[in-house]
Amino acid sequence: MFARKDDPSKDSTSRLGANPTNIKVIGVGGGGGNAVNRMIQSGLSGVEFWLMNTDLQVLYNGKTNNRIQLGSSSTQGLGAGGDPSVGEKAAEEAQQEITQALEGADMVFITAGMGGGTGTGAAPVVAKLAKQLGILTIAVVTKPFSWEGKKRQNQANAGLDKLKESVDAVIVVPNDKLLQVVDRQVSLNESFIIVDEVLLRGVQGISDIITVPGIINVDFADVKTVMQASGSALMGIGRAQGEGRAVKAAQQAINSQLLESSINGASGVIVNITGGPDMGIHEVSDAASIIHDAVLDDATVIIGTAVNEAIQGEIQITVIATGFELKNNAQPSMFGASSSNSSTDAKTQMNAADFFSGAFNTQTKSVLSNNNFTNIEIPDFLKK
Repeated sequence: MFARKDDPSKDSTSRLGANPTNIKVIGVGGGGGNAVNRMIQSGLSGVEFWLMNTDLQVLYNGKTNNRIQLGSSSTQGLGAGGDPSVGEKAAEEAQQEITQALEGADMVFITAGMGGGTGTGAAPVVAKLAKQLGILTIAVVTKPFSWEGKKRQNQANAGLDKLKESVDAVIVVPNDKLLQVVDRQVSLNESFIIVDEVLLRGVQGISDIITVPGIINVDFADVKTVMQASGSALMGIGRAQGEGRAVKAAQQAINSQLLESSINGASGVIVNITGGPDMGIHEVSDAASIIHDAVLDDATVIIGTAVNEAIQGEIQITVIATGFELKNNAQPSMFGASSSNSSTDAKTQMNAADFFSGAFNTQTKSVLSNNNFTNIEIPDFLKK
């Protein structure tokens, strides 16, 4: 079992010195590791990345040297075999190293694919240790496809229950939603890149609010007010250009079909509105009004704005909503705004260019076109 700390000048932690808030992103297991690798590849900055896994080969193939082998004695570097109890025991075996990795953090994101062995079993242990250190802890995790079987579904649900005992908030992305938002031509490997992109956006949507200076600043204290002990959370991102772009981006952000459920009584909402130098005050007002109208009158809504010259002519809106109970049979729109999902024709299924509220157009699309998919690592929960 081992841990190695990167030289901050060599990865995206280099901006930590410019921001007093210490944010760490921890990928647990194969699925969580894939997501972290994608975040590093995308250039997500202002955070410190860690990988934790029982599979030593996968761990060494990660894009950061901040890594901890879980269960070096119990699993001997061979993985958890799809058994969450093995993953849990492996994490408990590495508690000292995990605690050392967590120390100094103000906020920790834990990302994992639930349903397999390491992510499902170890992520709750990492969360528990973070809680003991008093760290604001947010989990951004996936749930397995239905076709992976009831056993994995049950393991994922049990793991989520344990995870919720220790995290302040959890954002769940069910892989089944991919079947509703991507067309039939999207390959299996491409679909998992899309899942990784969603997890990236979940982390970035919150971390950028803290680490990227804005005209109207939202700092760590604001985020903590909304996220601390908030339970389940939902995230949506909208991105639009042209006439009415702010309204379109806001509507996209509050109607994300990829996420799990409607909101029943959101008590806190964080909104980050980012645009180029041409973003107007009326556009900010229009977007904010749409979001205010979508949530309860007494909800705490914190809005931050920032100018990013890299997205000239475009507005991007990130919404994180917390403090609600999920309805098992609810429609998958973010805020319960009426959103039909009954149609599955080519117009309602995303055709790649429209995926993920326009973000697919700029980042994920280039990932799909530039990668050799034979080298894509399949998450733990698909390994047999």
